[in-house]
Amino acid sequence: MSFNTSNDLKDIIKSDTLRVATMYGSTSYFLFRDELMGFDYEMVENLADYLHVNIEISVASSQQEMTEWLADNKVDLIARNMIETKELKRQFDFVLPQSESYQVLVQQVSANAISDVTELAGKSVYVKENSIYYDRLQALNEEIGGTINVVLANDSLTNDDLIDMVADNKINYTLAYHNVAMLHKSYNKNIDCHMSVGFDQHNGWLVRKKSSNLIAAIEKWSKQAETLQIQSNLFSKYWEKSPYFSLRRIKIPRGAISPYDNLFKKYSSDLNWDWRLLAALAYHESRFDPSNESWAGASGLMQLMPHTAAKFGLNKETVLDPEMNIEASVEYIKSLNLVFSKISNKDERIKFILAAYNCGPAHILDAIALAKKYGRSPHIWFKNVEYFLLKKNEPEFYNDPVVKYGYFSGKETVKYVQNTLNTYEKYQKRK
Repeated sequence: MSFNTSNDLKDIIKSDTLRVATMYGSTSYFLFRDELMGFDYEMVENLADYLHVNIEISVASSQQEMTEWLADNKVDLIARNMIETKELKRQFDFVLPQSESYQVLVQQVSANAISDVTELAGKSVYVKENSIYYDRLQALNEEIGGTINVVLANDSLTNDDLIDMVADNKINYTLAYHNVAMLHKSYNKNIDCHMSVGFDQHNGWLVRKKSSNLIAAIEKWSKQAETLQIQSNLFSKYWEKSPYFSLRRIKIPRGAISPYDNLFKKYSSDLNWDWRLLAALAYHESRFDPSNESWAGASGLMQLMPHTAAKFGLNKETVLDPEMNIEASVEYIKSLNLVFSKISNKDERIKFILAAYNCGPAHILDAIALAKKYGRSPHIWFKNVEYFLLKKNEPEFYNDPVVKYGYFSGKETVKYVQNTLNTYEKYQKRK
């Protein structure tokens, strides 16, 4: 199918398909637990919904491949954060601009870390061929006399892979945009990305200049209040704490829910729980990261607080052992089961246990007391005890004589219960 200047959008509507090029990356597009994710992916999905068409994603191995597809009319747009250059501006129009950024040198934290571009002389810097990073190194070489050893990375590697290789001390240097490097640094503290090798550059998605109607539709869509809100939410989701890094840190076997399915199956029988519920709880506690330590001091796969871990025989080292952590958490859940033993309905009791696992049983017992006093069921969670847990941040309720443990903001706990149950429901459908 060929597009012309005036009918580009009509042809997309007629074909019922928006053809999109992108690349795998920590913020753009990746597969996480069998779900496609990414800032650019979710934004272009929303655009397709706005246009009332389906979406067809083509994943390229390089920026050059994407731009060739777009120039050859094999795709309608590039949904990836593309940096504005004179060559790209000559060929294409930029739409959906995102935050400006600049290139930095990615290296390991060290007393000998490079702090000036002249110190790159004689150093080997890994970048992909036909990339904007390669172009920048070529320009730097001209500036300092051609002494930088530009090493062309394997075509199968992404810029995220190269940053990880620096973090793992497999290579010494690569280049990245500052915002991407800082996202990696939040997970790899040994990365140094302080040294700028470029300047702020505009960026955005790319569309052919002849696609005037599509460009107009994207501009209209991008200015809608709903789109701006979605864009803001997705920016927080992917640029502040991207799920991509959980994927790279925790390797989940194909077809499994977690790396610890066998342990959840082994110990859930002690609770008479479906093992997938225990897995869902672990996911929302640590994202299956056994080394996770929270700001509050909770540790391990099931995020046990120090006093709870000690109660069940764990110390600072053993609490990070996945099996010992799960075993101790199951013993803790057993104790919570006894606390709420008067709740005869098992499914209801589980909701109370999940809430208590999140915030401790004391505030849940207060909410139960309030439910009794105000004529609601003390043995039903949703719209009953849940309601009064949320009320514990109001003086009328936290000063009530039946309340023993004072003020509490229950929003996080209420959300935790619902999210854990939602994840459990997803797991039930999968396996």
